[in-house]
Amino acid sequence: MSRVTAYLHPTCTTCEQARQWLAAHKIDYTEKDIRTTAPTVAEMRAMAAAHGGERKKVLNTSGIEYRKQGLAAKLPQLDDAAFFTLVRTNGMFVKRPFVIGPGVALVGFKAEAWAEQLAAK
Repeated sequence: MSRVTAYLHPTCTTCEQARQWLAAHKIDYTEKDIRTTAPTVAEMRAMAAAHGGERKKVLNTSGIEYRKQGLAAKLPQLDDAAFFTLVRTNGMFVKRPFVIGPGVALVGFKAEAWAEQLAAK
């Protein structure tokens, strides 16, 4: 059984760095293509909670889909249930890499943060 789930994009250079880091540190993980399988609402809630409740932390705010859909204007008016349901509809709305598991909640790739949550355990 995998220790964590990593939602990654196949052609994202940051996601490739994450894959290499996970392999180098022998971290057992299940990879999911974020384009076709977005994190669950529960996973996104857990990620936001791990980052001080900041919903924006789970978002790919520089992404084409985020901008094309005008989410910056829409999201502040949504309650948490509507926010997480909407974001779940398109994996490209989600910041990547997105790695979640017991005691692990990582978005973006920063080797130091990854080492604190993954390699040290």
